Amino acid sequence: MLIFDGDYPMAYGGIELNRDLTLPLAEVRAADGDSGDIAFACLPEMRQGRVAAALMKFTVRRKRENSILSGLHGSAAVYGAARGQLAYYHMLAEQGEGVVLTHGEALAGHVEVWDKAEDTRSLPVGFILGMEGADPILRPDQVHEWFESGVRVVSLTHYGPSTYAHGTGSEGGLFAPARDLLREMSDCGMLLDLTHISDESFFEAVDLYEGPVLASHQNCRALVPGQRQFSDEQLRIVIERGGVIGASMDTWMLCPWYALDWSNTGGYNRRDHFRREDITLNHVADHIDHVCQLAGNADHAAIGGDTDGQGGIDGAPCEVDSIADYQLLAPILEGRGYDRDDIEKIMYRNWVRFYTDHLPKNG
Repeated sequence: MLIFDGDYPMAYGGIELNRDLTLPLAEVRAADGDSGDIAFACLPEMRQGRVAAALMKFTVRRKRENSILSGLHGSAAVYGAARGQLAYYHMLAEQGEGVVLTHGEALAGHVEVWDKAEDTRSLPVGFILGMEGADPILRPDQVHEWFESGVRVVSLTHYGPSTYAHGTGSEGGLFAPARDLLREMSDCGMLLDLTHISDESFFEAVDLYEGPVLASHQNCRALVPGQRQFSDEQLRIVIERGGVIGASMDTWMLCPWYALDWSNTGGYNRRDHFRREDITLNHVADHIDHVCQLAGNADHAAIGGDTDGQGGIDGAPCEVDSIADYQLLAPILEGRGYDRDDIEKIMYRNWVRFYTDHLPKNG
């Protein structure tokens, strides 16, 4: 069965962690040495695991007072670093490792080739390009420049406040430039990813933005308490807008007895409070099933791996040694009564349908 990974920040591993992700996984790990951040994805492993395509993210934050995560000083640095991560994906495509998919017909054709192939080890992986946190968009009208460069998905924020909205670990509504940015995004066809946004900013954004919405890697607050997850009300809004919600593989977003207190994050690892072996793909299936129950169908749930974005296998469910192990979700869903058609929707068809419907129609 094919897989569509709804969130893979590959550029972080390829640039920030200095990994050659065109190499087999064993070689990537060997080059990492004893870093402690053990990779579980690379392009050959995606092909091996029939991961036909992914929303490939790039993430650059502006440094602010009381920032939760590191960031860069100065708008020029933020813009330049983001352009560099975007160029990384385009160069991988130029080298034949992937293909940047900017139009619906191209995505549909790409998936058809993968679906028919018995051996996918020589096929390029499909890249839909997404910006996680909109700090690199220095002014709202600049979103058109990013769109022309192949970017098709933007989230307003990441951790803490951004130029446009409050994100994970912060509380508050949109900032003044967000209204113009959302209008420009809707005008040019840039899709809005609601992942990481604070509650108040969420409700303001969905009121202002007229285009399609998604949640690339977002879990359910009803199962795991905490601001990082969405409430049922928020999930229903995404569903009612025709969006897709990707279940994150990050264990701290799956551990049902652990809610991260963002007021005291500096002194400990967020996974020190539970064992990795206690978090399994069954927990991922719980979040997928919750979305399906809210929707009354399997048309809005999907995989949103946050692949290698959570610190490698230490932050992934215990069965996941590589991205190919996402295939293990299928028999779990079958055991819960999902039929083949619904399992295919969750594993890849929902994302394919969403992007085929909402990416521009002509290449």
